[in-house]
Amino acid sequence: MGEKVGAEGFDLADRQRHRDKLHQCLDVLARLLAEKRFDRPRNLMGLEIELNLAGADGMPSMVNSEVLNRIASGDFQTELGRFNLEVNIVPHRLSGRVFDQLAEELRTGLSYADRKAREVDSGIVMIGILPTLDDRHLVSANLSEADRYTLLNEQVLAARGEHFTIDIEGVERLTCTAASIAPESACTSVQLHLQVTPGRFAAVWNAAQCVAAAQIAVGANSPFLFGRELWRESRPPLFVQSTDTRPPELTAQGVRPRTWFGERWVESAYDLFEENLRYFPPLLPISDEEDPMRVLDAGGVPMLHELTLHNGTVYRWNRPVYGIADGIPHLRVENRVLPAGPTITDVLANAAFYYGLVRALAEEPRPLWTRLPFAVAEENFDAACRHGIDAWLRWPKAGRNGALARVPAVRLVLDELLPLAAAGLDAWGVEPADRDRYLGVIEGRCARRTNGASWQAATYHRALEQGLDRDKALAATTRRYSELMRTGEPVHTWPAGPAG
Repeated sequence: MGEKVGAEGFDLADRQRHRDKLHQCLDVLARLLAEKRFDRPRNLMGLEIELNLAGADGMPSMVNSEVLNRIASGDFQTELGRFNLEVNIVPHRLSGRVFDQLAEELRTGLSYADRKAREVDSGIVMIGILPTLDDRHLVSANLSEADRYTLLNEQVLAARGEHFTIDIEGVERLTCTAASIAPESACTSVQLHLQVTPGRFAAVWNAAQCVAAAQIAVGANSPFLFGRELWRESRPPLFVQSTDTRPPELTAQGVRPRTWFGERWVESAYDLFEENLRYFPPLLPISDEEDPMRVLDAGGVPMLHELTLHNGTVYRWNRPVYGIADGIPHLRVENRVLPAGPTITDVLANAAFYYGLVRALAEEPRPLWTRLPFAVAEENFDAACRHGIDAWLRWPKAGRNGALARVPAVRLVLDELLPLAAAGLDAWGVEPADRDRYLGVIEGRCARRTNGASWQAATYHRALEQGLDRDKALAATTRRYSELMRTGEPVHTWPAGPAG
């Protein structure tokens, strides 16, 4: 939620006005789609990475405002917690040596940010959840200094009416309560944007939903939370619970959580925006002066402020985005599945795998989602989050109508998905050298059955075996991770165990 909003209160009239504007925006979106007002194909992708700040001891540093002042670049922004930053990369065309170009830009930008962070005894860490975070760090006092975070926290709490309950059972079990949305800030992610035409949107979104489990299986990097070893990718259950506006009674009634996988394959981007209005009450009923229907009637391009603001408070793992560039509206699929890190090379390998896969699957004559039930795609996602590189997934058998097989995720990736991803990157026009370099990282993880989460867990247990207690083992793991992250070498090549 990057909008700048005020922290004023809302009365009943504000909420009714906002609801009316939301439905007007939805009607305008329907007209824009029907009138084919959207941008032509441009093969554009975008990238955002959420980052952690940690000191030399591996502990979180609540200094993002100081670091941002020193960076002094619009490419870097605040995120929810004072120990978070976000870096945004300008859109690139998916072709040529795009991933090597992105690697150079990210190395330059993150190295500069890291130097500036070191001026205040901190440093940049790309990781899904910082292992040294605990519940003392994730309190409302450590939310970033921005009205939008204060207001979002107040409105989510008001909707829920009680403290949040965090209850995650994995390798160990974590149970605790929180008096704010601050635990959400533990989740640092990579967002992959792909601009698509309305006619291709449904195929790309459905394809992205199909492959979310495979993305997590090879890319998991968040095995710890509040000192407990949980799921191999603990961000999704934490995100669900830390943004849950439902008290237990509404959960029991089947009311949908604001963070969700979805419940069906779609036929249009309109389906997702309409679901967001039908299922989720607005959290931030801020209404703009724009009359979107009048703007459209006059031949202009409406901003649809209310629709985009509301859309930003429904946390789909693949989110529809309405945007405007150079005065022309466009649609994007925002893939929010992946954790940050471990290295720039790993991030771009994950990106290459995703962009190649969705291109290939979206163009298959017999779409995968006609053979994979939506509920199974969601079960696969859950299994991948729990077990990471060791997950087993259910997948359609080749040449067998309606038949699903249970297969190891690494075997599915090696035998079926990597060849598809390679074909998809070829279709985008990505150079073979880029294709082979970055997909080779995914292949290497599968061959060694190692990703960020498995490396962290192995290193942590090695530290325990060496006699360190839990807290010191987590700190040692974080320090070693930070050291190896700065080498830039992909995580499957890292030596296991803490330094020394």
